[in-house]
Amino acid sequence: MSADRLMRTGLVLGILMIGVLSCAVGHCSSEAKLSNGATVYLPVYSHIYVGIKGLRYELAISLIIRNTDPSRAIRVYSVDYYDSDGKLVRHFQQEPVVIPPLASKDFFVSQSDTTGGFGASFVVKWDSATKVNEPIIEGVMAGTMSGQGISFTTRGQVIEERGR
Repeated sequence: MSADRLMRTGLVLGILMIGVLSCAVGHCSSEAKLSNGATVYLPVYSHIYVGIKGLRYELAISLIIRNTDPSRAIRVYSVDYYDSDGKLVRHFQQEPVVIPPLASKDFFVSQSDTTGGFGASFVVKWDSATKVNEPIIEGVMAGTMSGQGISFTTRGQVIEERGR
């Protein structure tokens, strides 16, 4: 077997192992998680450090809340942005907002807004009158500098459950 073919085979096996391990730790469950609401923590980054000199690369942040339930709405009543020290930077929502079935709501922090810092985060509180599929809450960070672009995502984690 040639070195090139051996390397490709190893790469394919590695990718398959990642998938198997992901399923083993519960990331590919076929059952929908039902909930009446939760408080969700979402890590985000207003900048990262790049290169051998550790230069700051400023990023725009998009928070997206996706209602994954095909027939019931959810209510988002709090979206708060915190800095690296855990201090509240901004309330993004003054009034509760209803997200219809399969719809989404987004919030934006500009690339020039560095108030959150490297360890910024959002805390999102949502609920529903009946049990619904848990929403997907993600952060998308993106930036451009010197003709180069970078983007990546993070996913929220439930830190307090209202009810299952």
